Amino acid sequence: MAATPALLVYTRTADYRHDSIPAGIAALRGLGGSRALGVDATEDPAVFEAPLDRYAAVVFLSTSGEVLTPVGRRRLGAYVEAGGGFVGVHAAACTEYDWPYYGDLLGARFDRHPALQPGRAVVEDHDHPATRHLPAVWHVTDEWYDFRTNPRGRVRVLVRADESSYDGGGMGDDHPLVWCRDQGAGRVFYTALGHTAEIYDDPDFRAHLLGGITWAAAR
Repeated sequence: MAATPALLVYTRTADYRHDSIPAGIAALRGLGGSRALGVDATEDPAVFEAPLDRYAAVVFLSTSGEVLTPVGRRRLGAYVEAGGGFVGVHAAACTEYDWPYYGDLLGARFDRHPALQPGRAVVEDHDHPATRHLPAVWHVTDEWYDFRTNPRGRVRVLVRADESSYDGGGMGDDHPLVWCRDQGAGRVFYTALGHTAEIYDDPDFRAHLLGGITWAAAR
């Protein structure tokens, strides 16, 4: 009998769809090497209308728009409140704008981004599995999301964007990019990085994802 999958990876899009989604799924399937995480990847909202207890974490991988049914919203909220892990990657912040709970769960909502370009990400907190392997300044090419509100004070900021290193930033000196938080008995991890297919081949980014997922899944 096959092992029960540890992760539910959800990639439904009702708005912009990222070409990098297949690369993201492939990367998640390969995390951990010989101890790779089991993954169920789906775009079917009906999966959230059944119990989620068998999953250690739910990953929203560049979802966009309204992607859950009312029943699915209730199930996901109850899952996290009871101790389930939730991980948002990149456009997960462009998701479920009509569901206030989701905005609180994730910590902030996407506002805009400048052109894709290289820049510097500053690691504020190395005492976390998602960041402890990273250099103090991480050179990344991505979209450098701005958010409608600054989540600092409501989340534990792990990485911030250095807006002096790229053009078009709109949040100023304090620009959180990666963070984590508790929600009920559950844990939430979000990274704004992950726009390009190429980044999912980057060992540092893959370790970043694995660390965030491992932390969120630890009940």
